[in-house]
Amino acid sequence: MKLRQVNSALLAITLLAPMFLFSQIKIGYIASDRIRFEYEEFKKAESQLQDEFKKVQEEYQVMLKELQDLKDAYETQRLMSSPEWRTEKETEISAKEQRIQQYQAQKVGPEGELYRKQSQMERELLSKVKTAVDNVAISKGYDFIFDGSVSLLYGKPTHDLTDDVLTELKKNTTK
Repeated sequence: MKLRQVNSALLAITLLAPMFLFSQIKIGYIASDRIRFEYEEFKKAESQLQDEFKKVQEEYQVMLKELQDLKDAYETQRLMSSPEWRTEKETEISAKEQRIQQYQAQKVGPEGELYRKQSQMERELLSKVKTAVDNVAISKGYDFIFDGSVSLLYGKPTHDLTDDVLTELKKNTTK
């Protein structure tokens, strides 16, 4: 297995070395985590999602309180009530528990509204970042731009294009 990796690395170096030696390839990088932190639209989206999550959490807490009140009332009256009344209240409690579970799944589950909204917002924002990176690459003549936040161990600061991408994003926001 190691030999295969070494052979693959040597092959890649052999094939790419002439390309680097005989041409002027420009390579840059960006710090996507810094863009996520400094780009105002990311902050707004995060704030909006947090507000919606708080609202859902408050509604959920109200539903839990209502359920607990229903259970408490049932327990205090259970011994002195008819079997029909107990069956009716047990059914009501069970239905309330199911509604709470459905609400939770509908709002914050893996297929829930908040998850879908977050995914949509991320796609839109990442699309804007990609467009800004493309614009910077084209305008400055870069062949490759890598995300330094993911795997860059070292990069010359002169090849850091994060500020340029942030400027491009701000320029597109004000349009």
